[in-house]
Amino acid sequence: MDFARALAKKPYAPPPNDLPEGWASLARDRYAAIRANANSFLFQGEDRGVTIEPLHRGFVFTRPVQLNVIEDGKVRRVIYDPATFDFGRTPPPPAGVDLAFSGIRIFGDAVNGQNREVAIFQGGTFFRAIARAQSYGVTARALALRLADSRGGEETPYFRSLWIERPPIGGRTVNLYGLIDSDSATGVYVATVRPGDVTIIDSQLTLFARAALDNVGVGVMSGMYLFGPNERRSQDDIRPAVYEVSGLRMVRGNDENVWRPLSNPQTLQVSIFGDENPRGFGLLQRSREQIWFQDDDQRFERRPSLWVEPIGDWGQGAVQLVEIPSDAEVNKNIVAYWRPKAPMAVGAEATYAFRQFWWWWPPERTKLAIVTQTRTGKGPSGRRRRFVVDFSGDALGDARATVEMSPVATASPGAISNLRVLPYPERKSCRVTFELDPGSETMCELRLLLEGGGQPLTETWLYRWTA
Repeated sequence: MDFARALAKKPYAPPPNDLPEGWASLARDRYAAIRANANSFLFQGEDRGVTIEPLHRGFVFTRPVQLNVIEDGKVRRVIYDPATFDFGRTPPPPAGVDLAFSGIRIFGDAVNGQNREVAIFQGGTFFRAIARAQSYGVTARALALRLADSRGGEETPYFRSLWIERPPIGGRTVNLYGLIDSDSATGVYVATVRPGDVTIIDSQLTLFARAALDNVGVGVMSGMYLFGPNERRSQDDIRPAVYEVSGLRMVRGNDENVWRPLSNPQTLQVSIFGDENPRGFGLLQRSREQIWFQDDDQRFERRPSLWVEPIGDWGQGAVQLVEIPSDAEVNKNIVAYWRPKAPMAVGAEATYAFRQFWWWWPPERTKLAIVTQTRTGKGPSGRRRRFVVDFSGDALGDARATVEMSPVATASPGAISNLRVLPYPERKSCRVTFELDPGSETMCELRLLLEGGGQPLTETWLYRWTA
């Protein structure tokens, strides 16, 4: 912590660009074939419930990350040795050349004799994690600066060093400490990774401003949304949908539950949801059946949801959602994060603690009915649009309650008409249909929920329609 604080008082010095010719231009498949030998994994064979694979530099992972192990209060640097790697079809580097590391891969308890991969920390301050039986999808960052900022573009912080604390025997968790550096700031990211049926990462970010900061991203996450029932953009594809996250869920400081379906817009869209002391937010995958995608290779229904739960008060700020136009499913075109309202002056410090849940569903299942599907299509005339929103949950299973159920729907700007509520209490679901007349507008903000007895029966559905 003291080192990061002192480093922030010095001018920024970028890391050396010392990767030998050819390593930065490695093809993806060749780089993916470079793996550390299993007997060189940190903590291998020590019955600590966690093992660590050092990751080689190359491909797009060109910045060196110094790896260190903490044991009994002492720090030992992990020394690069090409003999500990299997390079596949790529010739190994010459003897005496230190290519260093680009990050780490974390394995949890073994399944059928094989280590189970649970997380990767690699590239900038990016990391990914999965729960049991899942495949990688949404990606997190320890810190983001100037995201979606038109004044000078995004600034990408990176990990200079990672310290890995040796777990106790049978501990099954691992503590990581990362030193973050960038033009405008330094920081320390502390993470406790807990593999299991759900992978939990307890996080604390302490930030030191090297320059004035007014666009900081905390709890940052990104995922892919190409097309689905509410946004096809004339996709010529054999699959009915392609996305690894279906929406942004928020539980606001006033306990309001909000669901914002994602879209692949034709122009960059930034949505700002002002709040104070949020209870949680995350990019979720709610489509958990293979029939949604009919993709036997990508299996988007197995991608993790990521839920961030603040620890302590975060004060005033906003959950910010960035939707970037994309025509390829390899692009993480959806970004969500908390943006504090208060700017940071030069020399200022700030700390944020939060817990991440990488799982199938958020840990706190609301009693309200949730949105299970959003569909939209051409209306009967002119620029009118039709919408279908499906809700599902125990709150909709009482036939008596559905008699008193009423929709609350607004458009700003624009006008809503032909609003219908179709309850199906035997299925604990309800469908709401309506038409939007945007007039001459090119963007409308829509809001919908169902109430009963003056109380919400469903989460609040928000949607941004754009021409």
